Amino acid sequence: MSKIDDNKHFLYPSTLFTNKEAFKVVTILGSCISVCLYDSKKKMGGINHYMLPLWNGDGLATPKFGNVAITKLIKSMENMGCNKRDMVAKVFGGANQSCGVLNIGGRNAQVAFEMLKDAEIKVVAKSVGGSIGRKIIFDTYTSEVLMKYVKKIHNGK
Repeated sequence: MSKIDDNKHFLYPSTLFTNKEAFKVVTILGSCISVCLYDSKKKMGGINHYMLPLWNGDGLATPKFGNVAITKLIKSMENMGCNKRDMVAKVFGGANQSCGVLNIGGRNAQVAFEMLKDAEIKVVAKSVGGSIGRKIIFDTYTSEVLMKYVKKIHNGK
């Protein structure tokens, strides 16, 4: 049970969330990825939700892109007093929900694992890939993630 059960936040795509208070953060992922970071010493966590793997330098560097979202999430955690060496990660999403050859979900997941490895942040849990979306609830105080698969709705069915 979280320290504070009243604090809830819905995380929209292309955003991230950190807070020194305990929160339960809910998001829904298809090909998108969420990286949940947690500092066990500070008992604080943060999460992002990005849509595309890499920002190519055009336009704004927003958390819509994995390389931006992960860098910003780590920095935001550090700004709250967390230390990167005390952080662990959990990675969710990256489903291949289209028939195209772009493999956005797989590329999104690959960016997460490569960047976390480069940052020397250990991935302690993951559920990525497949063809079905996921709904997750991340408890920023305990690091617990509840996940369930959600099927894509076609024509209201």
